[in-house]
Amino acid sequence: MSKVWLITGANSGFGRAFTTAAVAEGDLVVATARRPEALADLVAAHPGRVEALALDVTDGAAVRATVAEVVARHGRIDVLVNNAGRGHVGAAEETTEDELRSLFELHFFGPAALVRAVLPHMRERRSGAIVQMSSMGGQMSFAGFSAYSGTKFALEGFSEALAAEVAPLGIKVLVVEPGAFRTNLMNGTTASTEIPDYAPTVGATRTMIDDAARAGNEPGDPAKAAAAILAALAAEETPLHLPLGNDGVDAVVGHLDTVRGEIAAWEKVARATAFDA
Repeated sequence: MSKVWLITGANSGFGRAFTTAAVAEGDLVVATARRPEALADLVAAHPGRVEALALDVTDGAAVRATVAEVVARHGRIDVLVNNAGRGHVGAAEETTEDELRSLFELHFFGPAALVRAVLPHMRERRSGAIVQMSSMGGQMSFAGFSAYSGTKFALEGFSEALAAEVAPLGIKVLVVEPGAFRTNLMNGTTASTEIPDYAPTVGATRTMIDDAARAGNEPGDPAKAAAAILAALAAEETPLHLPLGNDGVDAVVGHLDTVRGEIAAWEKVARATAFDA
């Protein structure tokens, strides 16, 4: 039986790759973007298989209306992909409250609203899958990515609890943690106003982002990422966390090793914090 997908940020990058991969499986995709005209070529290339809708995921009323429209039209949503996003670079002190809140609205509160909107329908059918597009920056971070990683860490914590809550109801949760893939993320990255004292730390990150945006030669292939995600969803035991790309896997594994090492070094002190018997 074909599935009905709801994909946010489907106009480029991962969203476009997921749409193409799902259609190739014989599924139907409701592809959303803030500007649905950017999806016109996908609709034309896959008549009857791709539908375009306008959606700003930071608009709670629009989120609820979109989910209701898709369910009314197709009877269900089998797979929700929370993919809409953008990059941001800036030291923690450089990042304004408006910049931080805007990023959290896009990467955390928007996906959370979509999850709440689709879950009643998935619960009723006792089936469904929720794909949360995080990043290797959702497991680790570095100078200049405090805001971006903060949103992804929040999404991952939310998703871990969500997975435990909905697994008995037949609903899967998959958190995807890509490294550098050839999408428009770098070109869409915003930046905070610089404070000179942070040039030795955050400056290198700013340069890396600028160079990557100009070169457009990131090693990751979005089409292969989409294939990996479809394989994970189809598996009997879908993983909760799926880092993608050599850099993504290495970064996540390296971070976990570092944390384990820190805990081991301070384990005696950490354990000696109980009241004396």
